[in-house]
Amino acid sequence: MPPIEHWFEQFGYFVLFVGLIVDFILPFPAEPVMAYAGYLSYTGSMHLLSSVFVSFLGTSVAITISYGIGYWAGMPFIERYGKWLMLNPGRIGKLRRWFDSYGYKLLLVSFFIPAGRQFSGYLAGIVRIPFRSFAIYSYSGALMWVFVYVGVGHLVGPHWQNVLHTVKSYAGLIVLGICLLVAAIILIRRIGRLHKSGNSPSSKKTMDSE
Repeated sequence: MPPIEHWFEQFGYFVLFVGLIVDFILPFPAEPVMAYAGYLSYTGSMHLLSSVFVSFLGTSVAITISYGIGYWAGMPFIERYGKWLMLNPGRIGKLRRWFDSYGYKLLLVSFFIPAGRQFSGYLAGIVRIPFRSFAIYSYSGALMWVFVYVGVGHLVGPHWQNVLHTVKSYAGLIVLGICLLVAAIILIRRIGRLHKSGNSPSSKKTMDSE
């Protein structure tokens, strides 16, 4: 029996919760585990929404802990113990440059960047990003990440392994497209509201009085 199947047979949802916390400290096949949970929801062995919720909860706990470590311990802690957290000055420097270029929005897509989810929380704490901003972007990104991989397993069923590699390769582009689409919708709605307010009777009366 493959390890993932054995884990779920022995521990069920507990695999998702603990595994996704461990993923932020030690190498763990997070995406395959979530996709397999989605497949089990396809077969009826697990519940789809429960799998999404438990995965999101484990991920949220992990990124909050990493943010807290970065915020309260700072760079001296990372310099001393970073090797145990798979952090090094080169990776920290790269993420810092990404933060400088893309701001908080990097937290939204960091889960789809190789090694990004493991490091972004620490760095967000180190540079003292306000927790509210961190939570909004990071938890939203975590929820998208979980939905993508659990959803893949649920939608494609027995073919989840074949599809997983393709999704991992293009997940970043997919999420970027979704973000651009959402931004475009928000922009169109705002333009529509401005146009509507500009054509409202009150605005016409103001123009007539002038």
